[in-house]
Amino acid sequence: MSDDDARASADTGIVAPSPSPPASRRKIARLTVTAIVAIAAAFAGVAYWLHARGYASTDDAYVNANTVDIAAQVPGQVTAIYIRDQQHVAAGDPLFAIDPRSYEAAVAKAQAQLALARQSVRAQEAEVAVARAQLAQRQAEEADAGHVDERTQTLVRSGFISKQGGDNAHTQLLTAQAAVRAAQATLAQKIDALGAAGDANAAVRAAEATLAQARLDLDHTKVQSPASGHVANLSLRPGATVAPGTPLFSIVSDDEFWIDANFKETELARVRPGQKARITVDMYPDHPFEGVVESVSPGSGAAFSLLPPQNATGNWVKVTQRVPVRVRVIHPDPAYALRIGTTATVRVALR
Repeated sequence: MSDDDARASADTGIVAPSPSPPASRRKIARLTVTAIVAIAAAFAGVAYWLHARGYASTDDAYVNANTVDIAAQVPGQVTAIYIRDQQHVAAGDPLFAIDPRSYEAAVAKAQAQLALARQSVRAQEAEVAVARAQLAQRQAEEADAGHVDERTQTLVRSGFISKQGGDNAHTQLLTAQAAVRAAQATLAQKIDALGAAGDANAAVRAAEATLAQARLDLDHTKVQSPASGHVANLSLRPGATVAPGTPLFSIVSDDEFWIDANFKETELARVRPGQKARITVDMYPDHPFEGVVESVSPGSGAAFSLLPPQNATGNWVKVTQRVPVRVRVIHPDPAYALRIGTTATVRVALR
């Protein structure tokens, strides 16, 4: 704008517009912003690439633990329950009791049978002793008859005793020998009937086994916790009749927890047992747990399902499969109790 124009504008009261910035400045600003965005994206990409190379992670993961099904080992009526649902119990704590009266009677009966068996064995041992004594007596009679026969035959040959007397003496010897054989057979029969002596006798051992089983059944009327953990699904009540082997409730053991992490098959190339892992349970997002990879399943989850996919039939669509990986929780914190079936996120350090 010329000086004359400026003076004219001043005279008329109109303010002239300021000159616009050069186009080169705007272009430099746009290039600068573009460069900053590109550098940030590059850094983010490199960071993501480094993270992807160093870790494998999944949020398709669930907490798990050993679950023990509790069942009675003897039939009977429940007389007492010492626990409630969701209660924590220690190994060896009483859970419930079954009416013991019939089992106490079985123990008393088995004890009586054992006493009778021992009594019978003692009687058989006495019979064996009698048979031995009879055999000794018959052997002594045989020896005496042999001496008499020998002397009698000498006298017969000398003519002092008739031949009839000699025959009588020889007959007595034969009779004594037969009696010895009969006593030997009787002794063998008694020994065979007795078998082993004392508590080693088969009848005694059978009675002892019956008594031991009766006592074991009586002990089973008092059901104790086999592990430390929490009671789950308890609906048992006093008066209920239980049968052996039928699950009544469960105990979720707190001795060991692990995560069933389902990784994509494309992420498993470098996952190995022994690698460290970081576990974030959705219940406690601010309290991570340390873990270690214990094992990798030999097949995908679909391969072990009740109805595995039949990819050879119909229209096939390729779907990335997931493979279960077991990650053990190291030193679970009792202040942050883990619950089976809850969700988690697992990140495995691949290096």
